Amino acid sequence: MTTWTRRGVLGVGIVGALSACSSAPSAAPPEPTAAPSLTTSPTASSSSAARVDWAQLRRHVQGTLARPGDPTYDTVRRLQNPRYDDQRPLGVLSVATADDVATGVRFAQDHDLPVALRSGGHSYPGWSGGGRPRALVIDCRPLDDVRLDGTTATVGAGASLAHVYGEVGRRGRAIAGGSCPTVGFSGLTLGGGVGVLTRALGLTCDAVRSMRVVTADGTLRTASDDKEPDLFWALRGGGGGHLGVVTSFDVETSVAPTLSTIYLAWPFSAAREVIEAWQQWAPGADDRLWSTLKALGGESHRGEPTLLLSGTWTGPASAFEGRLAGLLDHVPAPTSRVPHTRGYLDAMRAFAGSGAREAFAATSHVMYAPLDAAGIGDLLDRVHLAQDSGLKEAGISIDALGGRVRDLQPGDTAFVHREALATVQYTATFPPGSARDADAYVHGFRDAMLPHWGDHAYVNYADRTITDYRAAYFGDNADRLGRVRTTYDPEHFFTQPQGF
Repeated sequence: MTTWTRRGVLGVGIVGALSACSSAPSAAPPEPTAAPSLTTSPTASSSSAARVDWAQLRRHVQGTLARPGDPTYDTVRRLQNPRYDDQRPLGVLSVATADDVATGVRFAQDHDLPVALRSGGHSYPGWSGGGRPRALVIDCRPLDDVRLDGTTATVGAGASLAHVYGEVGRRGRAIAGGSCPTVGFSGLTLGGGVGVLTRALGLTCDAVRSMRVVTADGTLRTASDDKEPDLFWALRGGGGGHLGVVTSFDVETSVAPTLSTIYLAWPFSAAREVIEAWQQWAPGADDRLWSTLKALGGESHRGEPTLLLSGTWTGPASAFEGRLAGLLDHVPAPTSRVPHTRGYLDAMRAFAGSGAREAFAATSHVMYAPLDAAGIGDLLDRVHLAQDSGLKEAGISIDALGGRVRDLQPGDTAFVHREALATVQYTATFPPGSARDADAYVHGFRDAMLPHWGDHAYVNYADRTITDYRAAYFGDNADRLGRVRTTYDPEHFFTQPQGF
């Protein structure tokens, strides 16, 4: 197999043909866009980052480089989760163009520097912080342009979801995605993209028609069904940080729907009945109906834990109540009911909340089978434990899959969990000094549910403690992802943990 050498390609393009994967790239790849090498001599020692000529990088980019001691460093290095505020990367390259990304990759190659990739700064394990090990952060948040041409939106990798929804929503169009306003579009999409319109419109990655991506050799490529098809396959659900730095997406939008939403609450004494009924109903409900079920405890839930349901319907508002009957006819009457009917943009803004920074711990499951009585009991026991944990809020959220997610087969994109019933998040927000307690809570919750849900997990809720992560995140798609990685990053330049 002919592959690239780490330094032999710098400034000179591809040495040999790409190796074949299960769906081989074209024998003659499109001519890449390559940034010039920033060195005229062999690379610097990997142990001599202090001797790196950082001024050289500054001279070759349109964006900005913040180094320790620079006025902006303590601002741009921060992630969304304050628990990682102690991370101090070697530098943060806030890129202004795709060429800046390519230049940053080549600079890191030339100087044997590790890189950390960032779009929104929401990495659950803090891997986009670049502090462990110390790395050059390539921060794509300034690549936030969103343009609509007909029904196709071109979305910069660093655009926040709030910005994306605002730009497409005001034109009467919609993209399915998550509800957190500060999440970066790239991170969401590369892992699949689950959100409130998932069942009605599919995963976020399902609407992507092409991407621009800088691969490990510093080459800017277009990945689509016709160009670099294996790379395109892998970037739709294979997670970020392993195959390259995506700089923009071309996404097919949908007509913006009117959304009917409902918020329901029950006393926790009804939790067993509601969970049993919800898991039988939600994944197979009308495709236009999405819901999430939350069981939460902690200091913010005095007396007893809280059981909540949030539902979103894209069909006629007059038909919503009838669709909810499939659940509500089989459970005790909720004690609280808050309905709304809004346009797409107003609804997504309502879901968003404040987006404020708050320290949290989290992990995940992917649910392939309903819980039996013992499984529901184990779930309720873990929620009760949150009440005396000293945590602000802790528990579980179960988000229904099904619907349009199943339009594609598990092997059609790298997102393998097409047949699952739901994704599951275990979360805990905590006061200062309680990170270990929060970690212990969420991991203990996941461990308690392993006998019932196995080891399946969602890559966008990455967890460094999951040892067999290839099987958990990618299942039968893991081997093909490994072959794509060998093709596009044969020397494993991208060193984010839990790669292929």
